[in-house]
Parts: sequence; structure tokens; C-alpha cells
Amino acid sequence: MNDQPKPNHVPTRRGRLATIVTGGSRGIGLALARRFLDDGHNVVVIARGKAGLDQAVAVLRAEARQGQSVVPLVLDVTRADACQTIDETLAGNGLEPGILINNAGVGLGGTLTTQSADDLSHLVALNVDALTRLTRHMLIRMRDNGGGTIINVSSLGGYVPGPYQAAYYASKAYVNAFTEAAGWEASGSGVNVMLVAPGPVETGFHAAMGAEKSLYRRLLPGMSPAAIANSVHLGYRLGLRVVVPGPHFRLMSLALRILPHPIALPLIGFLLKPRGTAGSR
Repeated sequence: MNDQPKPNHVPTRRGRLATIVTGGSRGIGLALARRFLDDGHNVVVIARGKAGLDQAVAVLRAEARQGQSVVPLVLDVTRADACQTIDETLAGNGLEPGILINNAGVGLGGTLTTQSADDLSHLVALNVDALTRLTRHMLIRMRDNGGGTIINVSSLGGYVPGPYQAAYYASKAYVNAFTEAAGWEASGSGVNVMLVAPGPVETGFHAAMGAEKSLYRRLLPGMSPAAIANSVHLGYRLGLRVVVPGPHFRLMSLALRILPHPIALPLIGFLLKPRGTAGSR
């Protein structure tokens, strides 16, 4: 559920502040970049693939107002030098970090024994390690600059174990706990650390994991990336610490947190079990 509003501190050098979006070439990331651009922000859009990033940047630049910067950065954020590369890109464009949106992530469906060790390592490197390093790095920079906002995009699945998506759900449980704890530590620093925990989203994410064939996806219609971006932007403006987009998913997040574990685990396993041809979220 949405947490109580907290003061939303921003640095004084707002004219050259940037909103940095990882995984920004499509889906929720692109929708967030467009929403913050529409609010007058400069945006730095990060993605691994150049072709998709070029297409996204063309869309953003067509929507930008005069004087707004749209900066593309082809980067695998799991690289050890990712923080340094982002810093250099900001400096090269005369920008300071005002908002960091950690949106890049990967899903992995199926039973644990069918998943490769390399795929599991990549999931942890992207969903956990990269997000942790970027959050720490930008929290220090923003604190020293006078304030800012860090937005970590997680999942409703982070509130429960997820059989048939065990590593993915576990990675999001880490993001949920890490973000809320880091936000508590940052209280009074001028930096708001916000958790976003969406339910299903109408992108290719679930299909890529194979989760489209699960009962969970058949029963729960997804939200559009634009609707999620609007909820995130409102949460940012209000200085919230936790945002669960969609009133029905806010109720679900509460239910998941109070449901006894012996009931939740088999229920989620039943809902996530692939049916028909293989699939995942």
C-alpha cells in the first residue's frame, strides 16, 4: 500500500538536474522517462541494446520541450564501472543526478532445476547487485548535493515466495526489504528512497518468462506502463516511500503481507504453475 507522505526534497540546482532511468528503452522504463520528461525533467535513458535505445530516444526527443536534454547511454548496469560511466555521462552533459529510477531487471520462469546457472547469476547480478550499487552510489551523491529521489522498481511478488519463479520473486523480496530499509536510513538526509511494487504489467515481460500461461496471469489483467508511470510520478510528487500502483493491487499487497505463510506458499504456487505450453513472468 502507499505509505504516508514524506517531504520530497530536491536539490537547488534544478535547472540541470537529470532523471536517470535504467532499462529505459521500453515498457515501464520508457513510460517513466516520458512521464518525467513531460514534467519538465532532463532524462538520461540507459539500456543495453543500442537499437531499442535509439528508438526510445527518438520518441523522447520528439516530445521534449526546448532546452530539455534527452541523453542516451548504452550500458550494461551489471558492469563494475557502471556508476563511473553514468557519472561521466552526466558530467559530459552538464547534468547532476536529481532522480535515479532503478528499473532494469530480468525475469526467469520455470522450476529451478530447468534454469541455467548462468541465467540465475545474471538475474542476481542485475536485479540485486546492480540495483544495490547504483542506489548506494547515487544516495551518496544526492545527499552531498542537497537532496534527490531514488525510485526502485520491484514487484508485488516481492511480498511472497514464488514457486516456478523462485529466483525472480526472491530477488524482488530483496529489493523490497533493501529499499524500505535504505529509505529509513536516509530519513533527514534530503533524499527520498521510494519502492514501487507493481502487479502484472502489459508488456512482453511475462511472455519472455513464460508466465502468460499461468493461472495468475489469466485471472489478473495487467496495468499499462503509462498507468504505472502516472502512479509513480504522483508518488514522487507526494514524497511517498512505497507505491503499489492500482487500488486492487494495493489491497492485494496488504493481503499478501498478512496471509499466513502455510497458506500463501501453496496458493501462489498453484497460481504461478505454468499451464499448457511453457511460460513465465
